[in-house]
Amino acid sequence: MFNKLTKRGFCTAISSRPWLFVGLGNPGEKFRGTRHNVGFQMIDVFAESVGIPMNRVHCKAVFGEGFVGDIPVFLAKPQTYMNLSGESAGPLAAHYKLPLNRVLVFHDDMNLPCGVLRLQHNGGHDYHNGLKSVIYHFRGNREFARLRIGIGRPPGQMDPKAFLLQKFNNTAQERIDTALQEGVGALKRLLSHGLSESVRHFNHEQKYKHIRLQTMPV
Repeated sequence: MFNKLTKRGFCTAISSRPWLFVGLGNPGEKFRGTRHNVGFQMIDVFAESVGIPMNRVHCKAVFGEGFVGDIPVFLAKPQTYMNLSGESAGPLAAHYKLPLNRVLVFHDDMNLPCGVLRLQHNGGHDYHNGLKSVIYHFRGNREFARLRIGIGRPPGQMDPKAFLLQKFNNTAQERIDTALQEGVGALKRLLSHGLSESVRHFNHEQKYKHIRLQTMPV
């Protein structure tokens, strides 16, 4: 990364502080496309949209680095399995000496309708084991941003764990594909306008989507 900083202009890059984006999920082919892995999907779609190759392994994560405009960006998909995600996210933030207000975690959220997103400055873990691990390895500090990706709730009496590890049906996947593109737009706005402006603008748009989708079946 320091070679890239030199090529792009070290002073410019330092004045534009880096961001670390961490997508949560489970490694391995059998988990690809499952609800619990939408954090990985968000990383992949964003990386492709900005031309950052995910071609390294670093701090137990599939890792990529590059610039969006003049902003250095680190992208990571921890390979520790969901419940140990902090074993990767914590060392990554420490390695690059990033304050937690420059860390953004992407994760699935059953409390939002499928395909609805929320961008937040901080928050708790709401019983999400990946977030629990990240908070633990940030020494209990919760002051990092999150992009919550709605996957909806399990139908009927279905076991939530089974629901999380199930792949999306066609209708749900279409919603998720649309949501991920909306997420790319929100992330690019964050990098160009800052987190607070992006939260205000993006969540205002998503509020109406939430109202429209919350009663629609998938």
